[in-house]
Amino acid sequence: MVEALTRRRFVFTSLGSVGLWLLAPALSRADELACLLTPPQTEGPYYPPQRQLDALLDKDGDLTFVNGKSGRATGQLLYVTGHLRDSHCRPIEGALVEIWQASANGRYHHPRDAGNPAPLDPYFQYWGKAVTDREGRYLFKTIKPGEYEADRGWIRPSHIHFKVRAPNGRDLTTQMYFAGDPHQEDDYILRRVPPAERSRVIVPMEAPAGDFEAAAKVCRFNLTL
Repeated sequence: MVEALTRRRFVFTSLGSVGLWLLAPALSRADELACLLTPPQTEGPYYPPQRQLDALLDKDGDLTFVNGKSGRATGQLLYVTGHLRDSHCRPIEGALVEIWQASANGRYHHPRDAGNPAPLDPYFQYWGKAVTDREGRYLFKTIKPGEYEADRGWIRPSHIHFKVRAPNGRDLTTQMYFAGDPHQEDDYILRRVPPAERSRVIVPMEAPAGDFEAAAKVCRFNLTL
């Protein structure tokens, strides 16, 4: 029984642990969609500026912990994992996968969100990166981001931003959403994705298995370039 993946263990086993990949069924709904191109979406205004990335104490895939601080990020603990493949279902090794997101209270750590009255979470990393293994797999440990008001009458549903840079020069910027969010229907950004393709960017939160905390949730988000 594992109370929590330690930081050392997370970094060391994030792509090599057998337990992680036992959590996925032999053929999941996400796998069935793996060879269909992932719809691109806007980067949005909150990708961290370079000076902020340079100043980060942590540049890894565990967003729930910041080096030099003893606390943990507030919110629903979440593991986001998946395969990166090309349109022929071939895994893409060595790709850089970045994510950035709001904290549990809907605040970004970005100068353009400075007017947000919600406080920053000092124990949340807000941005992370991972490199895909030989099977095209990636893994992040984070929290479920909060919704927030993007404009009057427009509430952005919970979402995580993704940016992928593959060794073959192909890139992808998109967003991942959570199944069942009532704000998706009126979200201007998600509505730009053709209805037949939206299932490729909306994923359920599933119960954990293997070496994951009992209170965590797992999202499988496959990406296809």
